[in-house]
Amino acid sequence: MAAISIGTGHSRQRFVAGAGQLAFQANTQPVNRGTFFDLASLTKPLCTSLCVLQLIKQGKLAWDTLLVDCVKALKRDSDKANISIEHLLTHSSGLKAYRPYFRLFKSVFAKEDKAKLLYYIHHEKIVYQPGTKNIYSDLGYILLGEIIEQQTNKRLDQFFTEQITRKLNLEKHLFFIPLDQAGTRQPLQDCAATEKCPWRGRVMQGEVHDEHCWLLGGVAGHAGLFGNIDGVLGLCELVFDQWLGKGDGSCLLSNQFEQLFIRTNNKLSWYRGFDRPTPGGSSSGRYFSEKSAGHLGFSGTSFWMDPEKEIVVVLLTNRVNPSRKNIKIRSFRPWFHDNIMEHFF
Repeated sequence: MAAISIGTGHSRQRFVAGAGQLAFQANTQPVNRGTFFDLASLTKPLCTSLCVLQLIKQGKLAWDTLLVDCVKALKRDSDKANISIEHLLTHSSGLKAYRPYFRLFKSVFAKEDKAKLLYYIHHEKIVYQPGTKNIYSDLGYILLGEIIEQQTNKRLDQFFTEQITRKLNLEKHLFFIPLDQAGTRQPLQDCAATEKCPWRGRVMQGEVHDEHCWLLGGVAGHAGLFGNIDGVLGLCELVFDQWLGKGDGSCLLSNQFEQLFIRTNNKLSWYRGFDRPTPGGSSSGRYFSEKSAGHLGFSGTSFWMDPEKEIVVVLLTNRVNPSRKNIKIRSFRPWFHDNIMEHFF
């Protein structure tokens, strides 16, 4: 599914189109406007960053709040003593990009796996000094999810629903599927399939693809969000309008949104929770301005927003079905965005 939004506020034009099917196997249903996709890392900007912003608005967090002041299991004299909320949001925390912890677990979910996985991450050594460079890290956003839960005494998906999607009438379009609700939270026939997972031994459909989010119960700060095209585009439009100061003034976060798109360290390329185009090699193609913001999801999802051209483009695919070895989307994404920009501009 693809969607394009041009302009802001009441002058906005929307274009939505879909093609393909829910799974690679023959005789599966075609993708349609109501199809839900595993949004993978779009969870980071569309859920976790917005929840952090909400806690900042409530006075429970600040950009410079330290990780060790939020996570009870971490000691103040640890190598993570100087990691701040902003470092975690901008992928400059010093944490590794990734480690396949799931290989240490059985592929049968157990509630105690969450505490065990968090223990491993708490004891992971940093690999560079916080704030000195960017290394995109799932680990940092898993910790942000933990911080949100400890600050609110609620599971991340519950806080996200209460504070974001329900207030925007998007709760039926964007949600998590906790493992204890998999197959019942949303019918399988409404969900695009992802990978035939070697570790779990089945095609993932209606339950999260990311192994570590799965171990965390299907709800995490780095992955786990499901959404359809109207949900993703609707939330992106709201963020976009508020970023440009063209919202209607009734937004739940009001003027807080613009803080997400501030770079306080010119050595770093990331906004707070949002990526920026990579010169000469961005998935957004050749025409999105350097001020643009967006994000990719491993499962084949993405969005890009350009404040100069006032355009939002959302792409939702199940490119890992049936295998993550299919990497053709790396060339398709920039081609797709270039064709859109050449058509409209």
